[in-house]
Formats: sequence, C-alpha cells, structure tokens
Amino acid sequence: MGKSGKRKTKWSQEVTVHSNALDIEPGIFASDDPRKIAHSLKRSAEASNRRKSSAFRSAMSMLTFYINRAGSGLDDERRSVLEKAKDELRRDFGRAPKG
Repeated sequence: MGKSGKRKTKWSQEVTVHSNALDIEPGIFASDDPRKIAHSLKRSAEASNRRKSSAFRSAMSMLTFYINRAGSGLDDERRSVLEKAKDELRRDFGRAPKG
C-alpha cells in the first residue's frame, strides 16, 4: 500500500488498461468466447493510429502480455480460452493457427 493507504495498481494492470498502443474493450479478457476476444483485439489494433508495429503483432502482443502477466493465476480453463483466442486471432488475420 502507498502512503495514502490505497493499494497501488500493478504496472502490468496499468499497461493492460491504459495501453498507449491499443484501446482495449473493457473486460474483454474475461470473456469465455475466444472469437469475441480475437475480434475485439483485431478491431482495436486496426483502429489504433498509435501502434508501432503491424495490427496483427500489436493484437497478439497484447494478448500474450495479458497471459504472461496473469501467470499462475490463470486456471486451466481460462488459459485454454486465451490460447484459443490466439488461434482465432491468427485466423482473423489470415494466418495459419499454430499446431
């Protein structure tokens, strides 16, 4: 806790919520639908004029960042949904899913 008695926000949460590259739909990573997550990230990446790389890379980076920062806090079901969202994102951008 900080001096004011309020809990400080983790830097990773700040990045997820206030990314300078993408305007992420609030609560999108909590969705149980991998397609919805992928489509939302794609829309955000394509609409952004602040990203520094391709729309695909920006969207995939934000998804991977979220998965990595959640780490062991993700249960198997949640991780599975997010990993499937990666494949959906690849499809959305015309790339072959891994595997």
